[in-house]
Amino acid sequence: MKIIMGTDKESDEESGIATLNKEKIEPPRMYKILMHNDDYTTMEFVIVALKKFFNKTDPEAQAIMLKIHTEGVGVCGIYTFEVAESKVVKVMNFARKNGHPLKLSYEPCD
Repeated sequence: MKIIMGTDKESDEESGIATLNKEKIEPPRMYKILMHNDDYTTMEFVIVALKKFFNKTDPEAQAIMLKIHTEGVGVCGIYTFEVAESKVVKVMNFARKNGHPLKLSYEPCD
């Protein structure tokens, strides 16, 4: 942000009036986190992960889990790049520690 002090043209002294030039700030690009279906991860584990890492309610988690199961992929949430990347790593690590090959990915929102 720049502050430009105005000048008095008659006396060439600073008038003490400050004007602000505001730069337009773009909102950060958002990314959707996708959870992919596999033949080994249980539906119950998917619901646990959705509730634990994405703060989903039981009905929301069940709806997303069914979408993943029937369509092969479901959106878990939409976040900034850093948050999306971090959540994907955390959930996949949690899945591996519990013996599940659950796969997540993220992609820019349209």
